[in-house]
Amino acid sequence: MWRILFLFFLIFVACGVKQGHPDKMVFRYNESAGISSLDPAFSRNLENLWACNLLYNGLVEIDDELQVQPAIAHSWEIDSSGTVYRFYLRNDVFFHESEAFENGIGRKVVANDFVYSFERVMDVKKTTPGAWVFGSVAPDIPFQALNDSTLEIRLKNSFPPFLGLLGMKYCSVIPKEAIDKYGDDFRSNPVGTGPFKFHFWIENSRLALHRNVNYWEKDESGNQLPYLDAVSVSFIPDKSAAYLDFLKGNFDFMSGLHASYKDELMTSNGELKPIYENKMYLQKHPFLKTDYLGFQVSNALNEGSVWLNSELRRAVNYAIDRDAMVRFLRNNVYTPAHGGFIPKGMAGYNPNAGYNYNPDSVRAILDRLGYSSEVRPPEITLSTTTDYVDLCEYVQHQLSEFGVSIKVDVLPASVHRENTAKGNLPFFRKSWLADYPDEENFMALFYSKNHSPKGPNYTHYQSDYFDQLYEKAITEVNPEVRADLYAEMDSLMMATAPIVPLYYDMVMRFVSKDVSGMDQNPMNVLDLRRVKINFIGSK
Repeated sequence: MWRILFLFFLIFVACGVKQGHPDKMVFRYNESAGISSLDPAFSRNLENLWACNLLYNGLVEIDDELQVQPAIAHSWEIDSSGTVYRFYLRNDVFFHESEAFENGIGRKVVANDFVYSFERVMDVKKTTPGAWVFGSVAPDIPFQALNDSTLEIRLKNSFPPFLGLLGMKYCSVIPKEAIDKYGDDFRSNPVGTGPFKFHFWIENSRLALHRNVNYWEKDESGNQLPYLDAVSVSFIPDKSAAYLDFLKGNFDFMSGLHASYKDELMTSNGELKPIYENKMYLQKHPFLKTDYLGFQVSNALNEGSVWLNSELRRAVNYAIDRDAMVRFLRNNVYTPAHGGFIPKGMAGYNPNAGYNYNPDSVRAILDRLGYSSEVRPPEITLSTTTDYVDLCEYVQHQLSEFGVSIKVDVLPASVHRENTAKGNLPFFRKSWLADYPDEENFMALFYSKNHSPKGPNYTHYQSDYFDQLYEKAITEVNPEVRADLYAEMDSLMMATAPIVPLYYDMVMRFVSKDVSGMDQNPMNVLDLRRVKINFIGSK
């Protein structure tokens, strides 16, 4: 019985009941999707990444302007060939206290810790989802600790995006001692260097992190970060229920605009309704994420399909009124995708790469292809998940006005993800979120050597000229030239329309008026280092 009471006590403390602890700053949020691992090597999705961002650091980090900044590496050099990177580490970074260490005291981070961490991510036996990050490193001795404070990384060829890749959570440093002690259970016994350290995790119930009092980073005035005493994460799967808890003051912020509450919170012009302005504020800015429909364009997989005809796919692009779609279904929050696949906010974004709503062009294309009111294209199935049924039904309605029949098939998210990756879906709804701030991350979806299931080219698009531009771009060191190459690639791909871009996403954060210091960044990473709870609201 005493163990149950003690557990409830821990949960009470982690919840941060502010009336009972007015001197403690506990930040609380809900993660409806749950968290599958606290191991940075498995920080594949946003929910895992958010938690890992609080627990770990890497050599570098990406700032809110998408620039690479120092983290554990205070500086670095890249040789003239662009293939040798030398990083110089801080000497004041320590791992969290853990039973994995002698006397439970966290030791200082050294260069060999990065060698171990990176080799672990690359270990084929581990099948970690981040192994691709190191696909450009040299096959022999890619990582070497020259001494405790100097790390050298060697690449096969020059690859300018590599520095940004090192800002991903996959590249976080972890101690070998913790893996030796916990093995696969490291996922629930994390040991990092980040601003918060692990306290406890009751899966599907609550995660609690405490302030790392030995954290190495300070603010501009010399005050140690973070300001918060703790972070408490709940896992309520029902977004409507979580929304009501947010309104009650049980959470300090809420991310995203779900259909169940969008009209309650937002005006038709995408602004926070005045009735809520004294309770919360809205953070809204471009998100490096594109929502789209994809066609499987491989003749080997769809032999004889009329949808292999790029003109018919172009007609679909012209048939969708993206402005109306965003206005009616997304409260004018997102940016209609009239450009290509590279989202607005990146240097390679090309506003002229895509399509505008043009009924005359749709009819002209269908007429050229021999379709009429009597002869129509064969029905194609559009596969989606429950969260995007409204978008797909909108597309279905728009195309029906031109005699094009679409069947909407709603699949469980895991089934949809697997079938898309295997190339089993002829027409599918998907989105792509930047893993790192470089246009290569988007154009890689159309590089022929990345055909699924081995890579993210789910449409199996193939163009020799596109591949040539891609291979030229990834070795180009001038960022302006690279951006131009990516923009050209985007236009080239969109000309044959293997995809139908729908909209460029927006980061939407509803934040309690009690909270200050919430950062805003286009990659929607949760950074709580400078957040404070001011206790000015009525909690």
